[in-house]
Amino acid sequence: MEQLKEIVKNIKNKTIAPVYFLMGDEPYYIDNVADYIESNVLTEEEKGFNQMILYGRDVTIQDIVSNAKRFPLMAEKQVIIVKEAQDLAKTIEQLDDYVNQPQPSTVLVFCYKYKTIDKRKKLYKSLQKHAVLFESNRLKDYKLEGWLQQTVAKRGYSIDPKSAAMLIEFLGNDLSKIVKELDKLTIVLPKGQPITAEVIEKNIGISKDYNNFELMKAIVDRNQLQAYKIANHFAQNPKNNPFVVTIGIVYAYFSKLLLYHGLQDKSPQNAMRQLKIVQYAIKDYELGFKTYPMRRVSQIIAHLKEVDLKGKGVGAAQLPQGDLLKEMLMKIFN
Repeated sequence: MEQLKEIVKNIKNKTIAPVYFLMGDEPYYIDNVADYIESNVLTEEEKGFNQMILYGRDVTIQDIVSNAKRFPLMAEKQVIIVKEAQDLAKTIEQLDDYVNQPQPSTVLVFCYKYKTIDKRKKLYKSLQKHAVLFESNRLKDYKLEGWLQQTVAKRGYSIDPKSAAMLIEFLGNDLSKIVKELDKLTIVLPKGQPITAEVIEKNIGISKDYNNFELMKAIVDRNQLQAYKIANHFAQNPKNNPFVVTIGIVYAYFSKLLLYHGLQDKSPQNAMRQLKIVQYAIKDYELGFKTYPMRRVSQIIAHLKEVDLKGKGVGAAQLPQGDLLKEMLMKIFN
């Protein structure tokens, strides 16, 4: 993210704003900026008297402003970081007066996670004018694999598409959780070695053979035996393989395959742009195009909606996960 790089660059160059308001539904980048400020604005000697961590549930806006107006002790600046600032949502507009006239020697940081302030009100406009206002948005699912590849490369490792898909499928789009698991892997792996499916299975506990990535591969290949083997494994381990996740992934594939059928320009570049998929996934749509005609894809999508409703107990008693998975595969393959 360009703004994130700019914030870090400015802090390195000692161009430090009096107020940083970090908000949005992706906490990972908010924590990154706050941690960088916490670690780099003051020296270790200065931090003892001039760095303060507050929590939104424990303070009021008046408490924060009162602390912010203090002068630093034997240092040019003091740093105040307000974590979980979203707990102050009901009174956050009271910050407006301070933002318009901040204390120059204070660096005040708000970590306002999982939401944004009202962009129609005064505080938002004041922050735009007098502070660094950073909105941290969740990565789109189709961008996760690229982000993971870059994150792994920065640490001096590599990861193949299948292994990346395994991690993303298991951990979802929670970037903080993904980074924590990468931290575990980089402890046990020598620098430069690839992060493989075997490494992930051994150290994180995700099966390299029985996962949604392999299930989709079996469906695309119309490998019924393998698909049913994976479904049986899922049925025996429902907590690690929830049906709602599996059917969501299968539904997403066939929905995009329907779009792929409708593309006049099926070049990889256009398909990636229109379907919002990564390059390695193109082959799955090229094969699916040959294996599943457009009319059949439409029928499968309708069947998947029915099975999904059954899984939610709509129109019938909620069925066991194994029965739902078998019905889903029968609707696809028959």
